[in-house]
Amino acid sequence: MSLNILIIGAGVCGPALATLLHGANHRHRITVIERSPSLRLAGQQIDLKDQGLPILKKMGLQEVVKSQCVKETGMEVVDAHGKAIASFGVAPAGDKKARRLALTNEYEIMRGDLVKILYEASLRQRSSLDEEHGKEGALKYVFGTSISALEQQDNEVNVTFSNGETGRFDLVVGADGQGSRTRRLAFGQEASDNSFKSIGIHAAYYTVPKGGNDGGLAQMYSAPRSRFIMTRNSNRPTTQAYLFTMDGTPMKDSYKLPVEEQKNIWKSAFQDAGWESPRLLGGMDDCDDFYAYEIGQVHMKSLYTGRVVLLGDAGYCPSPFTGLGTTLSLIGSYLLAGELARQDGNVDAALESYERLARPPIDECQKMPSSFGMFFPSSSLGVWVLRNIMWAVSKFRLHALASMWQSDDSDGWKIPDYPELNLPM
Repeated sequence: MSLNILIIGAGVCGPALATLLHGANHRHRITVIERSPSLRLAGQQIDLKDQGLPILKKMGLQEVVKSQCVKETGMEVVDAHGKAIASFGVAPAGDKKARRLALTNEYEIMRGDLVKILYEASLRQRSSLDEEHGKEGALKYVFGTSISALEQQDNEVNVTFSNGETGRFDLVVGADGQGSRTRRLAFGQEASDNSFKSIGIHAAYYTVPKGGNDGGLAQMYSAPRSRFIMTRNSNRPTTQAYLFTMDGTPMKDSYKLPVEEQKNIWKSAFQDAGWESPRLLGGMDDCDDFYAYEIGQVHMKSLYTGRVVLLGDAGYCPSPFTGLGTTLSLIGSYLLAGELARQDGNVDAALESYERLARPPIDECQKMPSSFGMFFPSSSLGVWVLRNIMWAVSKFRLHALASMWQSDDSDGWKIPDYPELNLPM
């Protein structure tokens, strides 16, 4: 049975789900809306591991993803003078033991590159289906558009868009991220607000011109007053700058301010942090990709209500500190598409199965590292202790100690097989 489906968000989940759905049924009419005026290719470096890789392989995309992975050669911990205190290599895909001693994984890719791969794959697939079957189904991307209202009615959802237009859909999928408007409109403001569980860390991401010491190694630096700086370049023209702090006092009320005011607050918080902070803060003035937010997880009691379902960070953001957000987004897309295909038009049964099957991988991926707070010492003595711990872990390959800052392995859950998806591999 073919469905008229609205997907809200053209990040990782939206195009991935569209591709999987059309592989199962070329007659689906799928609309993907994105509030940005064009495909949003900005964003920082992300990694793929565990079940995310076999899902990409099933979709026939693993090799093209690998060809566009960044050339990061590892990570080093530095002191205020830029001297390396500890260094760690790259963890091969599937090597759980090596991953405990590495920040860098074999499959590291810029977010925008992965989004573009998935987006173009969905368009290629739809073009091929049109040639083979005619215009029996459709895939349409609409940019610069969001939703302003949802009204559930029997077995459909009436949607009002930001441009005043309306539409009627068999299923609405909210894949619009941690701050999901879909979640708020469908489940209510209170339930949406209560679903966000802060981990007490605030982050700012942006890019600056490549510096003389920027190269294949990511660099990590801890400063007193619970501040943490990381740079990642991977031999690119620009360097990714990450600022983290556990002092949320000046940050909590800043996120609704104009970007320039947010930048000033972050510069004030890190002006005396040391190391490369003068260069990184100076580069903040000219960047056009600055983004700051409070890091947390999303825990929803239910992933769907009526014919509206949440996907990826909108329903179960695990936080960047697990390193499993992209993997979990692909798992969710695969399960939702698989159950819709298996139930063959019985949307209610498919959503119930999606909820039940998604819970185990969500629970696994949302397990936080037991001691991630150790990277945010409040005093100079704490910074000295942290650097010596990192030196010992690197020097003596202390896997057990390193496991304190790594989330538990998420590969205990096995991917179900969906022949109904007609995947190429």
